[in-house]
Amino acid sequence: MNISVLGSTGSIGVQALDVIKRRGMTVTALAVKSSAEALISQAKELRPDIVCIYDDNKYEQVSDELKPLGISVVSGMDGLCEVAEYDRSDIVLNSVVGMVGLKPTLCAIAKGKNIALANKETLVAGGRLVTKSAKSHGVTIYPVDSEHCAIFQSLQGSRREDLNKIILTASGGPFFGKTKAELEGVRAQDALKHPTWNMGAKITIDCATLMNKGLEFIEAMWLFGVNPKQIEIVIHRESVLHSAVEYKDGSVIGQMGVPDMRIPIQYALCCPERPESGVKHLSFTDYGCLTFKKPDYETFDCLTTCIKAAHNQNTTMPAIANAANEAAVAYFLRDEIGFLDIGNLVKSAAQEIKSCEVNSLDDVLKADSAARDFVKRRIELQAKA
Repeated sequence: MNISVLGSTGSIGVQALDVIKRRGMTVTALAVKSSAEALISQAKELRPDIVCIYDDNKYEQVSDELKPLGISVVSGMDGLCEVAEYDRSDIVLNSVVGMVGLKPTLCAIAKGKNIALANKETLVAGGRLVTKSAKSHGVTIYPVDSEHCAIFQSLQGSRREDLNKIILTASGGPFFGKTKAELEGVRAQDALKHPTWNMGAKITIDCATLMNKGLEFIEAMWLFGVNPKQIEIVIHRESVLHSAVEYKDGSVIGQMGVPDMRIPIQYALCCPERPESGVKHLSFTDYGCLTFKKPDYETFDCLTTCIKAAHNQNTTMPAIANAANEAAVAYFLRDEIGFLDIGNLVKSAAQEIKSCEVNSLDDVLKADSAARDFVKRRIELQAKA
């Protein structure tokens, strides 16, 4: 199998390359945002046909190192799409962070490429466009997120019409059980301490605000064709049950395993085969007990806003919430706003920016831009106050 990996130097990308090498697959294309040295190292080892460095300022550095080896080097959004569309690739693993992943996903689908999707913003913001295009081009989207991969696995062998609901699990992040008052002084270094998963900074903050679970709520609707009433979020601190489905007869089927992303990555690339993964096997006695609790909708505004946006999934409201969050998290990571400001900004953007029906990529991009501008203006006003 020939694979294009978008976001190859991030947490998911690095683990994906580990899986790919273990399974003897071929990397035909790589893409990263700005990690030039890491990309050069990966390319020298794996010898893809083409690489993309999204940051145009790093193009010359990468090109000087790799072109003498016969590796094509491209940059920017056009380059990212070129990698996604690359003819020799059988499947595209998209693990880039943020809205930047939407356009290359659409480009890959238009070329008939199956997608292993770890970029949740693609479906949150552009789900209507992506699912419609995938259907018309006969493309399969294999979810890489541990929760959606668990749901995907739990649906195998059963009739979709027998599905009653999805049980979407969440670790709860580092602040489970805290009140808003207790979160007033939280700084980035506190929010980056996830209890069970080792991930990139942006997604770790999203887990702390529960925005990540809100995004996954919307993503699940597009992936599995369910409505908001058919999704139940459950806080499961141990991250052993990665999610489950309940059928109309009362049966619940779930997927369990140690919290290691190589399991869902490998399943997305090898489905329906389940070869040895090199991951530690689950021992129930290592845990003793597993806990399940309801989420705190009062404290975590991001989660509540996403669920409201999910009831308007065919509009730009999810894209607005997502973009406002991306912008706010960037400010928070620079210590320019407080932790609770993230939720306030996401909530305000979703309420105050007029949404419209999604009929084109331009609709999504305009909403994305409006939300980022909204966050910037609101923070500037707060700074002057």
